Amino acid sequence: MSNDKTMEFMQIAMKYLPEAKERMEQAGIEVSVESLQPFMGLFAKAMNDAYELGRNEGNQNK
Repeated sequence: MSNDKTMEFMQIAMKYLPEAKERMEQAGIEVSVESLQPFMGLFAKAMNDAYELGRNEGNQNK
């Protein structure tokens, strides 16, 4: 995965982080940015897989 894509994925994650944090806290889960850090890499992997899936499907439909 390119560093550019990783940065784009992290920007997407940061866009939704406040909402995710609020929902977790409403569910009684204490959250901090530090506690979420290990999951950011997992999120980037999932986003990369989704990106590749969409790219492959797009190439098949040409």
